[in-house]
Amino acid sequence: MSVTAQSADSDLWDLLPDGVVIADAEGRVLLCNGVARRVLAGWPATGEGLATIPLQDTDGRDWFSVARPYEGLPSRVGVPVQSWLGPAGEEVLVRARLNRSRPGGPIEQVALTIRPARGNKLLDRQRSDLVATVAHELRSPLTGVRGFVTTLLNRWDRLNDDQKKLMLTTVKADAERLSRLIVELLDVARIDTGRLPLYPREVVLKPIIDRAVESARAGQSREILSHYEDPEVAINADPDKFIQVITNVLENAVRHGEGRILVDASPDPGDPDMVRIVVDDEGEGIPEAIRRRAFTKFWRHGHSGGSGLGLYIVNGLTRAHEGNVRIADAPGGGARIVLTWPTPAD
Repeated sequence: MSVTAQSADSDLWDLLPDGVVIADAEGRVLLCNGVARRVLAGWPATGEGLATIPLQDTDGRDWFSVARPYEGLPSRVGVPVQSWLGPAGEEVLVRARLNRSRPGGPIEQVALTIRPARGNKLLDRQRSDLVATVAHELRSPLTGVRGFVTTLLNRWDRLNDDQKKLMLTTVKADAERLSRLIVELLDVARIDTGRLPLYPREVVLKPIIDRAVESARAGQSREILSHYEDPEVAINADPDKFIQVITNVLENAVRHGEGRILVDASPDPGDPDMVRIVVDDEGEGIPEAIRRRAFTKFWRHGHSGGSGLGLYIVNGLTRAHEGNVRIADAPGGGARIVLTWPTPAD
């Protein structure tokens, strides 16, 4: 479908409040609705492709050469919202979706939405909330590190070895917390932009879960039990990302649950090509009405702290592996996190 010969229902696209531009696998523009044509000063002319879209940043760079929509990792699914300038100097917010017929397959269409930036108070508020949340999470461990380091420098000769060891151990723990938060923020950015690097291979499930369980047991008294219907069952996963998923789920159960934590891994009864991992706690659970919100960024439930990124990352990493995650009620009354993960291809 060309720009000058769109389908009969193309007028419906003109009813949308945002500009829409759709291009095919070769960058040929298939559709440009009325809002987009007004913002882009009549672009495109006959025969022009997506590479000529007249959007620039404040340094004079054009959108196509910066976004490179047809390049990047096979897992890339979009270009995040960014501010650009139209031909008349008007600021607009541009977002792109990269449509593939199958995960990891070639790009078949690129769809852009173009929205005038004026009055976009929601985006500004979200940015402010993000900055405030990150600043708060970074400030807490940094305050501890600065306080103990200052004490060590000023009172080194008056502290005994046990006091020094305790302070340095605390500094180490706070530094690790900062490192984990930075990794989480980087993962969130990669998930949002579809640029998450994955190196999946056949991985035996039990050793990875056992490692995550041992790590979760350290430093707290909660009982964590694991059960495997088949200790040799394998999944198709990037092992580093999978242990991150299990660790985040267990940390969430430790932080918000009570009593024992049970981990069970078994073939999915509904799909022989999937493995089901279930993590149950005995806490208050998560009410059904707010379960969908649990996988959003900076979501918190209760007063147990945390960055609010754990379950968002769990969901993003699981779906990137073509798996699924959901929340249910545990038999003991707490929360149940159910992960389904693909087995290796034959």
